[in-house]
Amino acid sequence: MAHPWTLSFLGLPAFLSYFGLAMLLLLVFGFIYTRLTAHDEFELIRHGKPAAAIALGGSLLAFALPLCSAIVHSVSLIDFVIWGVIAMVIQILTFFAVRVFVSDLCQRITNDEVSAGVFVALTSLSVGVINAACMTP
Repeated sequence: MAHPWTLSFLGLPAFLSYFGLAMLLLLVFGFIYTRLTAHDEFELIRHGKPAAAIALGGSLLAFALPLCSAIVHSVSLIDFVIWGVIAMVIQILTFFAVRVFVSDLCQRITNDEVSAGVFVALTSLSVGVINAACMTP
């Protein structure tokens, strides 16, 4: 009989698969998101602009929430990736929806208006929570 702690490592391949794919999806989301915005988040962050850090960080966290739900509820890695892509589309559309309400959003973030960054982050998180909750079997 195997030692109990060795049994806990039986799930390691599945953990590594889901974790690796989740990190890849997060990187893809971050890449796409930062290309679709009219401002350079990383340049603004390098220059100490909190609005950009808040907006980007909130958007990444908002995407991670449905990814977590997709991991929990998926029946396979393919299923997880499909739901991850759906979550990505919803979260990217959220940014464009915010721009409808704040037409000069990117300029406000570039100008380091923290209120704009917080609005993007909290709106993204709100949608991300709903997005995650809707991923039920």
